Amino acid sequence: MLRNVCACIGFVLLVLVFIILVRTATFSVRSDSVRSCRLTDSDFIRATDEIIGRFQSALRFKTISTNLHQYDRAELQKMVDFVRSAFPVIHSSTLVAHDVVNNYSLLYKVQGSNPALRPYMLCAHLDVVPVNRDAWEEDPFGANIKDGFIYARGTIDVKQIVMGVMEATEFLLKSGHVPKRTFYIAFGHDEEVTGLDGAAKISELLYSRGVRDLEFLIDEGTTIVNKLFPGVNIPIAVVGTSEKGSLSLELSVNGVPGHSSMPEGETTIATLARAITRLEENPHPNMFGTGPEKDLFTHLASDLSLPFRAVVTNLWLFGPVVSRLFSRIPSLNAIVRTVTSVTMVNGGVKVNVLPPSATAMVNHRIHPAQTVKEVMEYDRKLINDERVKIRVVSSMEPHPMSPYGDEDFGYQTIKNSIRQIWPDTCVRHVSGVMIGNTDTVHYIRFTKNIYRFSPTFMFPEDLKRFHGNNERISVQNYEQVINFYYHLLVNADGGTLPPFHKHNDEL
Repeated sequence: MLRNVCACIGFVLLVLVFIILVRTATFSVRSDSVRSCRLTDSDFIRATDEIIGRFQSALRFKTISTNLHQYDRAELQKMVDFVRSAFPVIHSSTLVAHDVVNNYSLLYKVQGSNPALRPYMLCAHLDVVPVNRDAWEEDPFGANIKDGFIYARGTIDVKQIVMGVMEATEFLLKSGHVPKRTFYIAFGHDEEVTGLDGAAKISELLYSRGVRDLEFLIDEGTTIVNKLFPGVNIPIAVVGTSEKGSLSLELSVNGVPGHSSMPEGETTIATLARAITRLEENPHPNMFGTGPEKDLFTHLASDLSLPFRAVVTNLWLFGPVVSRLFSRIPSLNAIVRTVTSVTMVNGGVKVNVLPPSATAMVNHRIHPAQTVKEVMEYDRKLINDERVKIRVVSSMEPHPMSPYGDEDFGYQTIKNSIRQIWPDTCVRHVSGVMIGNTDTVHYIRFTKNIYRFSPTFMFPEDLKRFHGNNERISVQNYEQVINFYYHLLVNADGGTLPPFHKHNDEL
């Protein structure tokens, strides 16, 4: 009997090993042949002193947003005036219609020659977050160049996109190119504080003019990161196909004030602390495999070393192990679950007075497979204390998933434009989730094909520069940003997949 059991177990193991080996050896994804962008190409856009100077000028405007409807209007006005003067071809071309929306946001329409082709839109924003000047190595608004890097607030979030798009468009029009496909350029001015005054107003204007169906939309988003995942020895460019939702809650506990010498049981602060501890120690469930994160990793398989490749191509077996491992790495944990952050706490009025009330703010970033209601119910059951009142401060459902298949024009066009600029970068059918939020939510009604990608090259240690100290971009990377958008403009001009951008020597 025991021998038969062992034989059965051995047979099952052999079958498992066989399946693992076959899947590891045969798994593949589409990887189109593309012509890389070269310095010797006649249409390569070099980062000349003039181009770098314009970028530095844009970075020196302190276009800071601090809160809802609160932003530096004087600096934004300077930025708007500068953009108008810095790109004379765009602002004088008969192909271009341009608007200043709600005083400080910018909208451009570049008219294509073929009305049968659906237009697309490029998005970014003019505003930046505040800075702690004392923590910076360089002046955060000086745009100084040090060791080949430009240091300034906005270099990666996201004035590099604003200026990169404008430089690429200026070059395109100056060369005499007449696009076949109409495209829009939209720069909001308050993305960092929800975009209600910027992107939302641009959306209203577009809708009032009859815009209903864009081919695709590209906004800021995930970046190119080197050495982000174990076993991947080349940079990875992830094109975001969704955004996490968000939920901000206020937890409050009310009690009776009194003297600290005569406490009656647990104070309001202690009760609140107990609720916070439960939230911190009991994270939301791991959702690995229920959202786009599974496809992200399986489509990296062909570029993984053998042990990692075997694991990733057989997630049907190793999925639980992978999901547990990801839970222990903060940057990956944010991808596989709804995360919880207690960001503000307030309570007490005097050292010898029992606190009459205590409050805390909790911020969730919601996994695409969950809803605001589900997250609320989870928190309520977890806290399980009627003394703790829960109030929704703000909420947003996760964004719908954008398609990323072989025949999806927007995704494939973006993917191959990336590969032309970074030919050694792994860009497969990689669907990623943007764990932060943008003002893209205001444009969802125009298209299901919304992609979030910032052509910024980073290492894992650079991720803390987003909204942090010493934000910077290399001069070379900024040159790549410009050329990426130029290739995207040319590649998007066709009616079907391909085309890919061909240089003059290939025409």
